[in-house]
Amino acid sequence: MGSREGSSVFAILPARSEGTMENIIAHGRMEFIRSKKPEGCVFCKKSIREECLVLFENEQVFILVNKYPYNSGHLLIAPQRHISGLEELTPEESAAMVECLHISVRILIEVMHPEGFNIGMNVGKVAGAGVADHIHLHIVPRWNGDTSFMTCLADTRVTPEDPVKTYEGLRPHFDDRCGGAKK
Repeated sequence: MGSREGSSVFAILPARSEGTMENIIAHGRMEFIRSKKPEGCVFCKKSIREECLVLFENEQVFILVNKYPYNSGHLLIAPQRHISGLEELTPEESAAMVECLHISVRILIEVMHPEGFNIGMNVGKVAGAGVADHIHLHIVPRWNGDTSFMTCLADTRVTPEDPVKTYEGLRPHFDDRCGGAKK
């Protein structure tokens, strides 16, 4: 019982009475939720995009490691153009997104050995899009048992690897597969 000293991720508080469940606090999460969000688009190159997490890009699309992943290896594919609807994609952008999807899945299988994937889009705020004004595709590798009690009971997600480490592990494979086409 008691808190785990030196842990900046979570703390375990004493149980209320014998045999009850422990309470877990995710330090820093509420600070992020309550903080003022930066102006601009997290996907647009000329805005506030995290260039250090871009694995690949060309004229139509790019692949980015998700800074706030649902699971380790969570990648995002988005068009370069700032558009919000699937119907706004050009045929070339659609084809490029699907090609990047195939490449990403193959690399994730080779490097991270997932047992499955969640792949999809949330188009529009009411559909659950966190960034509704720039359409993007999620690729989330899954492993048996990766949904832990933390997600179910504590509204806290634990990812075993920092997104920057994920980027470092995947980047050489994208360079090899895509001809080092990061601009």
